[in-house]
Amino acid sequence: MTNTIRDITTESDVILLIGSNPEEAHPVLGMQLRQAVERGAKLIVADPRDIDLAARANIHLKLRPGTNVAFANGMMHIILAEGLEDRAFIENRTENFEALREMVKDYTPERTAAICGIDPIRLIEAARLYATAERAPILYCLGVTEHSTGTEGVMSLSNLAMLCGKLGRPGCGVNPIRGQNNVQGACDMGADPEKFPGYQKLTDPAVMEKFEKAWGKTLNHTPGIKATDCFPKMQTGEIKGLLIFGEDPVRTDPNTAHVIKSLPSLDFLVVDELFLTETAKLADVILPGRSYAEKEGTFSNTERRVQRVRKAVEIAGETRPDTWIFTEIMRRMGYAQPHLTPAQIMEEISSLTPSFGGISHARLDSEEVGGRGLQWPCPAPDHPGTPILHVGKFARGLGYFRPAAYKPSTELPDEAYPLLLMTGRILYHYNACAMTDKTEGICEIAGGSFIEMHTKDAARLHVEDGEMVAISSRRGRITAQARVSEKTREGECWMPFHYMDGANWLTIDALDSISSTPEYKVCAIRVEKLTEETKHNV
Repeated sequence: MTNTIRDITTESDVILLIGSNPEEAHPVLGMQLRQAVERGAKLIVADPRDIDLAARANIHLKLRPGTNVAFANGMMHIILAEGLEDRAFIENRTENFEALREMVKDYTPERTAAICGIDPIRLIEAARLYATAERAPILYCLGVTEHSTGTEGVMSLSNLAMLCGKLGRPGCGVNPIRGQNNVQGACDMGADPEKFPGYQKLTDPAVMEKFEKAWGKTLNHTPGIKATDCFPKMQTGEIKGLLIFGEDPVRTDPNTAHVIKSLPSLDFLVVDELFLTETAKLADVILPGRSYAEKEGTFSNTERRVQRVRKAVEIAGETRPDTWIFTEIMRRMGYAQPHLTPAQIMEEISSLTPSFGGISHARLDSEEVGGRGLQWPCPAPDHPGTPILHVGKFARGLGYFRPAAYKPSTELPDEAYPLLLMTGRILYHYNACAMTDKTEGICEIAGGSFIEMHTKDAARLHVEDGEMVAISSRRGRITAQARVSEKTREGECWMPFHYMDGANWLTIDALDSISSTPEYKVCAIRVEKLTEETKHNV
């Protein structure tokens, strides 16, 4: 996030929300967005479904899934055609603008509307509303990133914000909404095979030299493998052993059958977990993990705010902190790493990571911080932290326009599989249901999977609301309850991904060419009325 949750929701004039359903996926932020609308902020929702916030929006653009790049390009075409861009910002703070202008010139309202399946007049209204607002943030989530062109979707939204000079100011910016309590922290700490903590690149000789000197070892200079790229390599034998830490890919990765085939191909699988998840059932060794309440450390939330987590619960048994497990594995593999306390580990992070140079447990615990945490970059002990990024200057100097052309999704509906499937979260469950499906009251409300279908598609298939249907893709076949409405567009369906017998048996394991993020949001399916014959085929 370039900005803070507070200034997005209290200081904005217009909010552009795209590919996100925060009232269900991020309910605290969703509540704050409702309050922003109630205080007078105007809302543009770009989403394929009639999410609840769409009913409160000034404009709802019901985009065809997978067309975010075209949408952003169409917005920019209109803004340039009507002279609504911020010329001073473009000239003083950006480069490669002419390449962007050339790219978007073909994305007329009519062409963009045809690609996205929307009204061109409403697209023009949205472009004018966003461009002319004094303060207008862009908020996005997995509906933008979980596509084969997800990274280009984010770049395109960044282009749009730069074009209108809406970066480096309160109530503006480009703001991803993180889906779990420490997604941002994991990224910050080097959970990327091409980067050290603080997004320091392995390919930078000075960075590599710094870490080799600090750790007293010659490090591998070759970038590693992204998580989703591992599964094919398990089947070929290129990857023989795996440690999975707090992840349940059998339940949450696309193309479940492919995952279930890949993991047993390993010579050795270790899973560290709180519960016996579907993935843990396949492990050779299960290490008992600890929950957030049973350990010390920090979490970094969606606005880059590093906050202290303090141990609150003592438990019996043989569990160990995450840091102890990592350290002991290093020791037993021949690297004499000492067991450090969480505070000592944070000190090492600060010494090697410029953006964390002023963050320590002592400072986070101090009266000065007062429990609020610190937002990185925080380069020195007397630095107050950085609520808003890119104030006055971008990290690279000039902001770089990265134009991208619209490309269709990897798998689109055809005669054999005529419907398009999207996936997402519901309010009642959390990701792989590791904890929420153990809560009796929640399971009474949301105990099983379902598929949202448009009224016309259901009528054509003679499917009634509430009845069970068979759903198949090129990868699998399942049953689920049909929920018939006009929440989706005709020809498009939606399912939650939380359930073991749910959507990920159907989703495609096509990956973004840059980030290797799976294309969860678009695949082709067929829905059939459940008869005695189809029951036997599921």
